[in-house]
Amino acid sequence: MMSTIKIAIVDDQKIFRQSLGVLLLANPDFELIAEADNGADYLAQLQQMAMLPDITILDMELPGISGMELHKLLQQQYPQIKILVLSIHSNERLIAKMIENGASGYLVKNCDKSELFAAINSVYHSGFYINQRVMQAIQRAANYKNKPVRNVNGIDIDVSKRETEILQMICHELNAGEIAEKLFISSRTVDGHKANLLLKTGCKNTAGLVVFAIRNGIVEI
Repeated sequence: MMSTIKIAIVDDQKIFRQSLGVLLLANPDFELIAEADNGADYLAQLQQMAMLPDITILDMELPGISGMELHKLLQQQYPQIKILVLSIHSNERLIAKMIENGASGYLVKNCDKSELFAAINSVYHSGFYINQRVMQAIQRAANYKNKPVRNVNGIDIDVSKRETEILQMICHELNAGEIAEKLFISSRTVDGHKANLLLKTGCKNTAGLVVFAIRNGIVEI
């Protein structure tokens, strides 16, 4: 039996939070293990938990500690918890900033149930969820056209044709085995290329590589 995806919700709107909880609990793949209406309460709950959530669904508008600040604190204190932002705000600068700062995905609250479920599954299994809205936000923020490829520290780097192919496939959520099959190489070779890309780009994880690829125009919409 597959384990369920453990989810926490942090949103100050009680009706929305409760409705979202009901929606999630209707899916047998999801388990709602915590909810809070502010950041301080959520951090206090985490300290008492025997098992942490896999994903936190986070609103940006919170009393006290803002959603952005809570995201930073969670990254520092609980880096294993992936953050899926679910916000009323569709501002592209905010979307790009949250993704570049390490959020695994960003949805606007007018999304439908199928996209929400797809995002949760993608974040859990692949480490990220990037839809067209997010891709556009990152690309426009980067304004990458006619610029050299740069790592996270702003240093120009060269990305080989094979590394580009692997990056593109990672962005399309292919795993190492699937990439190896398409490129007629071994999974170990794929893992080696990925490790080199992480080192070269300065990214910390797969989600970081996806942002890097989008910012530098390696992946197109």
